[in-house]
Amino acid sequence: MRTVRILGTHGVPAGYGGFETAAEAVARYLVGNGWRVVVYCQEPDHGQGVITDEWEGIERVRIPIARDGWLGTAQFDLVSIRHAARHRDVCLTFGYNTAVFNLRQKLAGIPNVINMDGIEWSRARWGKFRQAILWTNERIACWIGDELIADHPEIEVYLRGRARAEKITTITYGAPLVTAADPAPLTELGLNPGGYLTLIARPIPENSILELVHGFSARPRPVDLVILGDYGDDPYHQAVRAAASDQVHFPGAIYDPQVTQAVRFHSVGYLHGHTVGGTNPSLVEALGAGNPVVAHDNPYNRWVAQDAALYFSDVAGADQAITRLTSEPGLADALRSAARARHAAEFTWEHVAGQYEQLLLAAMEGRQ
Repeated sequence: MRTVRILGTHGVPAGYGGFETAAEAVARYLVGNGWRVVVYCQEPDHGQGVITDEWEGIERVRIPIARDGWLGTAQFDLVSIRHAARHRDVCLTFGYNTAVFNLRQKLAGIPNVINMDGIEWSRARWGKFRQAILWTNERIACWIGDELIADHPEIEVYLRGRARAEKITTITYGAPLVTAADPAPLTELGLNPGGYLTLIARPIPENSILELVHGFSARPRPVDLVILGDYGDDPYHQAVRAAASDQVHFPGAIYDPQVTQAVRFHSVGYLHGHTVGGTNPSLVEALGAGNPVVAHDNPYNRWVAQDAALYFSDVAGADQAITRLTSEPGLADALRSAARARHAAEFTWEHVAGQYEQLLLAAMEGRQ
């Protein structure tokens, strides 16, 4: 039986973000195609050592880690790689943050497919020291990875300056097709179907949340704006709140996929301000829910959303795009149809996971 070991995420079931969701979707697909799939899972230290079990046909290696944060993740990656290297199965690694540890697989001749996760080192939120560590590990991953996955054509172009072109493949993220959703979670949030726009993003400057809030709040709107995420005492978070009109609501961070699917599906449209990082899972999920999109104008978003979005570059542009989306029903319907078509063409999990399978097979054949 073909076996793959998936490393680099918090594990399954997914509960943290795009990487975990992708790992779970790929794992499920491979199990359905007859693979033995082993996923390494990070969890709090429970004093019982490493535990192995099975979840929905996926084998799990559950590794307890006492440390929190970045150092805890690095320790988890090291322990996971040591364990995986003893079995010599093909590895699928999500992220390059600790690529120096993957030297173990390289030296042992174990094929390793690495998802390169955008240009993660360039994000200002990491600070100079951690940016330097990430930059170094990116270079190491480009050297030691047998196959490299770019999640966007622009990321593939970037990686070609750092690795051989023939070992780089663009594979995007996927999202489920949402054609119906129970509106009950909206009632708990005080929302009415069709009465709001959504914005779901990490509250950091590079996601243009302040610009979008200023643009939305420039005038009274026929709908409200719902922003999911933790907004605390951080100066940027406070600036976003200060810029918000009384039509902007902050219900907090919501991780339940059924709730977020309902919020997306019943919204008038989705605001997406990401400026860096390749294909963004949240944007893909909006397309899967059939959301018309207002997106920051950059090559990443342009390729993903194409004609399913209106684009903005500044506060005035955001104001104009939001006004058009909420006042031109025919335009909103056209964007919604385009979102459905774009999702079906590129971002179904069957299409995405199938490409992962072919790349894993290529890595295995390369070793043989």
